[in-house]
Parts: sequence; structure tokens; C-alpha cells
Amino acid sequence: MRAISELLLLATAPLIASAADAPRPRGVGPEFAKYYKDTSSFSCIFNPSIKLSPSQVNDDFCDCPDGSDEPGTAACSHVSPHSPKLVSDSVIPNANTSTALPGFYCKNKGHQPAYIPFSNVNDGVCDHDSCCDGSDEWEKVGGTTCADKCKEIGKEWRKMDELRQKSMTAALRKRAELVAEASRLRQGVVDKVDMLRKQILGEEVKVKDLEEKLAEAERKAKGKVVKSGKGGGKIGVLVSLAKDRVEELRNGLVKVRGERDAAKERLEELEKLVGTFKEEYNPNFNDEGVKRAVRAWEDYVAKDKPSYGDDGGNQDLDEISKQDTDTEGLKWADWQTEDSTDTDLLYTFEAYLPPSIRSWADAKLRDLRLFLIENGVIAGTDINGDAVDPEVSTARDQTNSARSELSSHQSDLQRETEDLDKDYGPDSIFRALKGECVSRDSGEYTYELCWLDRTKQKSKKGGGETNMGNYAGMETIVVDDELPPDGKGLGSGERVAMKYENGQHCWNGPNRITMVVLACAETDEIWKVSEEEKCVYRMEVGTPAVCEGKGKGAKAKGEVKDEL
Repeated sequence: MRAISELLLLATAPLIASAADAPRPRGVGPEFAKYYKDTSSFSCIFNPSIKLSPSQVNDDFCDCPDGSDEPGTAACSHVSPHSPKLVSDSVIPNANTSTALPGFYCKNKGHQPAYIPFSNVNDGVCDHDSCCDGSDEWEKVGGTTCADKCKEIGKEWRKMDELRQKSMTAALRKRAELVAEASRLRQGVVDKVDMLRKQILGEEVKVKDLEEKLAEAERKAKGKVVKSGKGGGKIGVLVSLAKDRVEELRNGLVKVRGERDAAKERLEELEKLVGTFKEEYNPNFNDEGVKRAVRAWEDYVAKDKPSYGDDGGNQDLDEISKQDTDTEGLKWADWQTEDSTDTDLLYTFEAYLPPSIRSWADAKLRDLRLFLIENGVIAGTDINGDAVDPEVSTARDQTNSARSELSSHQSDLQRETEDLDKDYGPDSIFRALKGECVSRDSGEYTYELCWLDRTKQKSKKGGGETNMGNYAGMETIVVDDELPPDGKGLGSGERVAMKYENGQHCWNGPNRITMVVLACAETDEIWKVSEEEKCVYRMEVGTPAVCEGKGKGAKAKGEVKDEL
């Protein structure tokens, strides 16, 4: 019995293996093979309620609304969202008409498998760039025979891919270096901001202290002759100060005299009251307090009375209290309008000296004046002739210097803080490239890109540079370009783009603008420059700064995983 069972197993094994290893229908990729394993029937992938016989698969007639029954023909190519709908298309209520398959699957043995549009199947054209095994022209329409070129194409592709991978490895290594450099530069800015903030705090305290010292020096200097003014020399200033002082004393004299007269009248009134009390009190009244008061009054009367000023003294006070006028008193104006300065007055007597000692006296007088200035006895003069107190001058210079230093550091702090907030791209990587330039010769022009600065154009025939735009910002755009075999292109997907605006004005046009679109490359290089419209340029640039991992952005459009 056991032997029979073993024989049955041996007999059925090829059938099981045949069913498990049943070949996929033409055009089916390995990830969709599970939908075609049933050899008794086929269910539309997105519409499983629709059942078909296996013979209806690849029978060149579109039975499934999602096109999954024709993976190897062009019968359902109209299901693609890029194809127009046909009037004759059958409409099934509530059917899912989304495309179930990405396209016709080319195995491309010896190279990379790929999907191509269904409309390319049996169209009489060999699509060796994406279907190198020629399986898309299996029907040989019009006698078209497409040879299998995957061996040589695959060999060349692997050679190029090896170079691309080496380039990508180098680019990622370069990017890591740029990230490290950008991090170091940014940390330097952070450290500088911290240092500036601490410096500013200390300088604010320093400025406040110096301002207080300056105010105190100016207050003290008010008591000195510190300003000559336009009304004459320091003698004129002294006269002004004397006039103010005399006026102040005169007012004080009048006030004190008034207070004296009032006190005298009050004293006389009190003396009269006490005298009357002494004359009229009763001596027989035995009150010790009253008796002491009377005796004290008698002692007071016996003393010499102070003089309160006779009529002559009062007349003198009257004369002193009078205001100065042009006819009486001092004529201050005659002194205040003196044209000569104190220095002129100091040297006036030189004219009376013999010539033999005049120069010696002049030198000695100048030395004396410098000594007095340096010791704060008299004030020096500035270039405008105004008197300058040495202490005030020193305090003012120190204060102005501290204010200037504080203002400079505040400006530095604002600039560095703004720099930290600026967009330098992912990982702040473009901080490491800021200011560096890359150029390319193209036709009769040389184009130059300076990172985060500007783009330029220079004619090879001579002449000046043309500013094509100044850096304005960074953004992300979507591109859909074919990637060349050498990988020096944008490819498809999201790419970092830099805007350079407000360049040199175009004749009869706008200011020049350049959009710099970036893609991964081993080194910084400009690949292509084009003028999309008048004075609006597009610059395609490769740089390791935008590389984001192995192979990302380096695969050609339509490329899929290699089954081999």
C-alpha cells in the first residue's frame, strides 16, 4: 500500500510542478502573476465579479473594464488614462475602469526588465531602448522582426551603471563633506551670535556708565570758563558770570533787608508789650515766675542794643539795590562785547617788551597756558574757537567710542541672526557653497553661477558681464525629463530650484530672471542653459549638494527592479 502511494506521488509530481511553474501569460509582470495562476477561469483584477475563460486572455479583445485580460496585446490600450475613450466601449454599471496593469512587461533577460505602453505592442516599431528583447513585436506586424539585443545593451548599461554608482558614491561622500562644513560654519555663526549678545550686554552697561560720567563732567565744567562763545573771549564770559552773580547777590540783599526790617518791627512790638507789663505789674503779688520775667527784662534793657543801621547805611543799601542802567552802575555791555579773547589779553603786554625778550616771554606764556589747560585750571579751545574742558573732552570721546562700538556690534548681531534664519537648503548645505562659482562655455557665451549670489553671462567676443539675476530664494519644482545615459540631466521628480531675479534690464523687455534647477552630480557643473522666453533663462546644474541617497534620481524613467 505504501509503495502504491509512493508511485502515485511520483506520477502526480510533474503535474503539480507543471501547474506551479505554469508560464505567465505574455506581457504579465512577476508582481501580477498571482492573478493568472487559476487555469480554470480568470477574474478581472479590479472587477473580480467578471469571470472569463482562460482562452479569453490575450485573445486581442478587451473584455475587462480594467484591461487586465489583455496584458500582451494592444486591445485594451484605450483603457489608459492617456488614451481617448472609444464610442464603442462597452459600459458596465459600477465597473472599475482604472488601468490594472502598468503596461506590457518586457523580461529583457540580460538587462533590466521594463514596462512599455500597451499601444507600443505590435505597432511595427522596435523599442529596443525599453524592450531590448523585442518581445513587444511578437506578432511581426508587416514583417517586423525585432532582434534580442539585451546582451549587448545590458553589458553597456552595466558598464555605465558601474560608473554611475561610483559617481554616486563619490557624490554622497562629497555631500557628507559639505554637510559637515555647513554644520561647522553654522555653529560658527551660532557661537558668534552668543558672543555678540554677551558683548552687547556688557557694552550697554559700559555706555550707561560713561554717559553718567560725561554728564557729571559737564556739570562740573559749568563752574569753569569752558566756553568763549561769539560775544568775546573768556573775559566776556567772566563778565557774564559776574553780572549774573551780582544780580543774584542784589536780589539776596533786597530779600534779607526786607526780612531784617520785618524782624525789627516785630522786636519793637514785643519790647513795648514787655515794657508795659513791667510798668503795670503788682510788685506785692507773690508770683516767682512773674518776678523772674521782670528781672530778665531789666537785664535785657541794661545791655547795649545792636545797631540796625542808621539812615546813612540804609541809603547805601538803597544805592546798592538799584538796577544797573546805561547811566548808573556798571555798564556790562562794554565788557561783554569785548572782541579780544583772554589769550589776546594775555599777550597784549608783549608789545611793550623789548624785542630781545619778546620771543622768550611768548614761549613761556604758551607753556603756562598749556600747563593750566592740562590741569583743568582754564579750558582749551576746539577748532571752532569754543572752550573745551579736558575732562569733558575725554569723557565725550570715550562715550562716543563706546556708543560706536555698541552700534557696530548690534548691527553685526542683527546680520548674523538673519543669517541663521535664512534658508540654506536641507542641512543648511548651501552655506558651504555660498560665494563659490561654477561656469560653462556655451556657444558664443560663457555662463557663470555663483551660489546664493548671482548668475552672469559674458560674451566671448569681449565686453562686460551681463547680470542674469540676483539670488532671491529657493523652492521645489517637479520635472519630467529623460535622463541621458551619462546621468547628467534632471530626470523626473521633485528637484530643488533657485530663483535669481532682478538682473540687468533687457532692451524693450523685463529684468533678466534665471531659474537654476539642480540635480545630483559628483561635482558642481552647469549642464545646460536655455532661454525659455525673452530674458527668462533656465539653467540645469549638477551638484552633490542635492544627492539624497544611493541611486535616487539616477534611474532612467520607466526603469524597474532587475529580476536577475
